[in-house]
Amino acid sequence: MAERGCPGAAPWGRAGAGGRAVAGAASEGPLERGRCRYLRTGRAWCQMVEVLLAVLVLVCSSVSGGSAGGYTGLPALGGIYYYHYGGAYSGFSGADGERAQQLDQRFHLLKLPIARAAMAVAGCLLVFPCILILVGVLQVPWRFPVWLLIECALDIVIAVGTVPALYYFFHSMVGVYNSSVCKEREQLYQSKGYQGFRCSVHGAEVAVGLLGCMATVAYLLSAVLAVRGYRTVRQKKQKPVRL
Repeated sequence: MAERGCPGAAPWGRAGAGGRAVAGAASEGPLERGRCRYLRTGRAWCQMVEVLLAVLVLVCSSVSGGSAGGYTGLPALGGIYYYHYGGAYSGFSGADGERAQQLDQRFHLLKLPIARAAMAVAGCLLVFPCILILVGVLQVPWRFPVWLLIECALDIVIAVGTVPALYYFFHSMVGVYNSSVCKEREQLYQSKGYQGFRCSVHGAEVAVGLLGCMATVAYLLSAVLAVRGYRTVRQKKQKPVRL
C-alpha cells in the first residue's frame, strides 16, 4: 500500500520497493524539503506581506507620537540650541520660548494615546500572521482542515475591523489638529517665520492609512486562499488509497 504524502511536503528520498532512493531528493534545496516548503505557498507569501505591513504601521505610528514635536523634540536638542546657542532658533526667547515648549508638550500628549493605540493594534497584527506562518510550517492545516476555516474567519474579522480602526485613527487625529492647542502652536511658530507646524495630518499618519488599506486587501486575499486550501486538503484526504 502506497503511503499518502502530506501536501506541500517534498519527498525525503526514502527507499522505494526496490530499495532505491527517490531520484533528485539529494539535490533539493532547503525550501524544497519537508515543512519549509510551506513558505513557498501563496498563503505564506500573503502572511509575510501582512507581517511587513504591520511592521511599517508600527514604525509610522511610533513616528507620529514618538517625540514632543517642534524645536523641543529630538530629546530637547532644539531647546538647548535656541536657548543656549542662538542662531536659527533665536527668535524664541523668554516667554515665547517657554510657551512654545509648553505647547509642544501639550500637543504631544494629545497625540500620544492615539499613537499608542495604533502601535498596539500594529503589534497584534504583527503577531497574528507570525503565528499563522508557524502553524502552516508545522502542517497543522493538513491534520486539522477545519483550522483553515477558522483562519479564514479570523482574516475576515481583521479585514473588516481595520476599516473602523482607520476611521477612529483619522477622526481622532483630526480632532487633535483642530484643537486650540494646535491652533495656538501653529500661530506661535508662524509668527516667528516657521511654516512647518501646520495643523494638518502629516505624512507618517497618511502612511498609516495607506498601509492599513493594503493590510485590509492582504487579509481578504488570505481569507480566499484559506478557503481554497481547505478545499484542496479535503479533496486530497478523500482520494482512495491506491493499492
